[in-house]
Amino acid sequence: MVSGRDDAGRRSGAMRLSVLGAGAVGPAAAVLAASRGHAVTIWSPSGRGTAGIEGGMEAEGAVRGWFPLRVAAGLAEALDDAEAALLAVPAYAFPDLLPRIARALPPGLPLLIAPAASLAPLALDGLLAARGAPAVRAAIGAMATTPVTARRRAPGRVFVATVRAAVDVAAVPSAAAASMGALATALFGHASPAAPSALGAGIANANPIIHAVLALTNVTRIERAEEWPQYGLMTPAACRMMEALARERAALAALFGTPVLDLEESLHRANGVPLGPLAEMAARIAETRGAVAGPAAMETRYVTEDVPYGLAFYLWLARGQGLAMPVTEAVVTALEALWGRDLRRNPLLDGLDPGAIAEALDAGYGRG
Repeated sequence: MVSGRDDAGRRSGAMRLSVLGAGAVGPAAAVLAASRGHAVTIWSPSGRGTAGIEGGMEAEGAVRGWFPLRVAAGLAEALDDAEAALLAVPAYAFPDLLPRIARALPPGLPLLIAPAASLAPLALDGLLAARGAPAVRAAIGAMATTPVTARRRAPGRVFVATVRAAVDVAAVPSAAAASMGALATALFGHASPAAPSALGAGIANANPIIHAVLALTNVTRIERAEEWPQYGLMTPAACRMMEALARERAALAALFGTPVLDLEESLHRANGVPLGPLAEMAARIAETRGAVAGPAAMETRYVTEDVPYGLAFYLWLARGQGLAMPVTEAVVTALEALWGRDLRRNPLLDGLDPGAIAEALDAGYGRG
């Protein structure tokens, strides 16, 4: 647990951090960074997320205390004078937000994206190159997941459920992974194992697999707005389907020389429970954390975000490599039938060739 001070003084080695995104994760990451002595500015793309933040936020849970935060009215103001930036928004916000960031991002400002769903760092690098950004510019960090999990309790209060012990970090260009990992560690305190490429960070998050299966196996509960405990319903049968999806994802990652954590290790890192069979780990989380509620509305990111920017993204990559992923294909098709909509549309991939991204992942676009 992190307990912070309530003054605005800066510790040795502190940085000026701009957090772009003010839902739950953005404010939680902001207070975590502030608890470590960094001076934090926060910006909301819509403006709604920062309403009610009066000079700072109260944190509860794994981080406790009141922490000063400066609210920026606009993106340019948020990035002005920053030494580092964190983009923490849902993946479905990337298509509209990345072009805005590409127009405003100073060339020397390193940006971390958490989580780096699909190929968001590579897509941003392409936008920067297209707008004529200098060949020599800061790296873009690709975090496999967020530094925290959180819930927004009130406009000026956030509950930090967990602080990650470790988050894999890659970069565009790939050679900058170690430096971007060091930046993430300095800001948030977690270990930052280097991932070979932004692709690894983009497919390392376990949520698309876990969330898609939970949505599939609990769709009637979701549709009826019932309360249900998501970890408590990770039964052996549901876990078998998750493990089948994870095996197909691992085969895909292997084609790119990118190892990914198995689901058990992901749960262990996120929740601190001992390693064991997946269903037993989920039951242990349910016992120790209580009933973590699953979604109770069909408009849930478990489907609207984690399928297009997760499972469907895997299928797009697999087609470029000639790899069959029958279980993943079946789950996406079933969810499309249940939700009655196209869940494969991912604008981040427009203009990218899934069979020819290895060089871009290594060197980026238009970099010297």
